[in-house]
Amino acid sequence: MLRRLFFPSKYKDKFCLELQEALGFVPNNSSIYSEAFTHRSMNELDENGNPMNYERLEFLGDAMLGLAIAAYLYKEAPKGDEGYLTKMRAKVVSREHLNKLGKDLGLIKFLKSHIPSNHCGGDIYGNMLEALIGAIYLDRGYEYCEKFIHERVILPYVDIERLEGKVISYKSLFIEFCQKNKLNFRFEVFEDEGKEQFTHFAVRLYLDDEVVAKARGTSKKKAEEQAAKRAYYKFQQDIEAHRNA
Repeated sequence: MLRRLFFPSKYKDKFCLELQEALGFVPNNSSIYSEAFTHRSMNELDENGNPMNYERLEFLGDAMLGLAIAAYLYKEAPKGDEGYLTKMRAKVVSREHLNKLGKDLGLIKFLKSHIPSNHCGGDIYGNMLEALIGAIYLDRGYEYCEKFIHERVILPYVDIERLEGKVISYKSLFIEFCQKNKLNFRFEVFEDEGKEQFTHFAVRLYLDDEVVAKARGTSKKKAEEQAAKRAYYKFQQDIEAHRNA
């Protein structure tokens, strides 16, 4: 846990106090962080008419996170070649992993949105984390940014040995398994007309014309990945034997 500080009175409003608790240091410019937690549905603009939401900061934070993780892996895995380091970095910054980190940090309480948070999808957590990292970089520079990543992301969550066995994409793994064993497969995707406010997609995963898994998601990609994950656990022993061969 980062060291807590005593803060000057000008920061003692609710947002800044909670933000300082999450960051572990005093922000110089709280407006940058406010933008990092603003959803595009707010339709906020700056004085020049430019959009004020977290998407640009998310782009910046993604780059900062990738750089810090790459530097850490380069130092801690001296025997890893380029391919190994690239795969390991992808596992750390996977959407699933970032969503968990953002959720654990409780960033959703800062979200400003006209859409209820439970309707924003699971990726909102990872998006806000990346935007926060981008805001830290702009506000305090790379040194603070790298320190935050190291203490809030790397130390509590990055275990190289555990990540070596982590699956990045169940869909890619399942497809590779089928191709290796000359098995016929196909994903059948269609819109699922449920009662949700937003469109969902349903998918059936066929193996030799037999349905082996079904799933739903807010996008075709998510639905296919979930179906492949269920198929993976159904055929886990055979797939893992193939991976380790």
